[in-house]
Amino acid sequence: MTTPDFGNVQAIDVLNLKSLEKRAEALIGRGEFGYITEGSDDGYTKWRNTNAFKDVHMLPRVLQDVAEPDQSTTLLGEKLKSPLMTAPIAGNALAHPSGEIGLAKGAKEAGIMMAQSTFASKTIAETAAVSAGAPYLFQLYMPKDWGYCQYLLDEARQANALAIVLTADSTLGGYRELDVINRYHLKGKIANLAGYNTGENGAGAGSLFKESMQKLNLELIDKLAAYSHLPIIIKGIQTPADADAAIKAGAAGIYVSNHGGRQLDGAPGSIECLPAIAKVVAHRVPIIFDGGVQRGTHVLKALALGADLVGVGRPFSYGLALGGWKGVKAVADHLKMEIFIAMQLTGCQTIDAVKQMHCTTSFEI
Repeated sequence: MTTPDFGNVQAIDVLNLKSLEKRAEALIGRGEFGYITEGSDDGYTKWRNTNAFKDVHMLPRVLQDVAEPDQSTTLLGEKLKSPLMTAPIAGNALAHPSGEIGLAKGAKEAGIMMAQSTFASKTIAETAAVSAGAPYLFQLYMPKDWGYCQYLLDEARQANALAIVLTADSTLGGYRELDVINRYHLKGKIANLAGYNTGENGAGAGSLFKESMQKLNLELIDKLAAYSHLPIIIKGIQTPADADAAIKAGAAGIYVSNHGGRQLDGAPGSIECLPAIAKVVAHRVPIIFDGGVQRGTHVLKALALGADLVGVGRPFSYGLALGGWKGVKAVADHLKMEIFIAMQLTGCQTIDAVKQMHCTTSFEI
């Protein structure tokens, strides 16, 4: 087996997750950085993702006999050292040559969940070779070509993916002005076509995902589960009605997300959507959450409002840019440190206790 090339790696100091963006900008190309960091339209939803956390207030308990809080948890039976996940981001090689294999190595060393995008810069097999034995999710953009979809599902199953995450909010890409200004696109940077004959002279992933992309409907849940024999998690849920419909159609998990503010601008922050969705889900299936997470307190707030696993996206890309897999681990370790402090100061010994913590919020619940 070929030894993975992790490129240059180095330990990095992390003051906080927000500070990583400017440091990474100096290392990443203008077009690549724009692609990673941008939101759609005016960027309101991206901004709201983080800022809405300010409208959630935790009510700490005292005298709870808490010492050395334990933030370990499980998802779909898989044990994790922390309720964190590397949210699926396209083309991680834009940040660092190691791409997804660096991300997988960092996540594995940190003991957290990794999710790989269909639009990855490394193949599923390459990532799987590094993440072997560690929890792994494969995020699927539903292509118009069912043969290509089968190919991806076969690869994910062979990689021992824990589940398939079907992204449901991207039937069309949001309008992202930095890509227009920088004349930037991902063409030629996607690795998951390797080994698949498109029948279009190697035209690339774009030929399988353009305007004639397959329409998405609830019947896909059963179709994907029947073929892959894996649990199907639906990503991009922002309303209770969609969560309930997906579960009734066979979804094994709900993923509350607005795609990092990269799709519909003007939608609320993800954390604003979470309480009402969690109420309807009513613990029937696990809930994954992402959107603007930059602090350990953000993680606690998401868990208290109904999440079971919390995804972080851009900060891991910045950590990857700054230090390769060691940078990814450093970001995870810093966030775990903040979670530890927040658990101690809110009187929560376990993640189950965090989920029982009371929060006040102006959101509709």
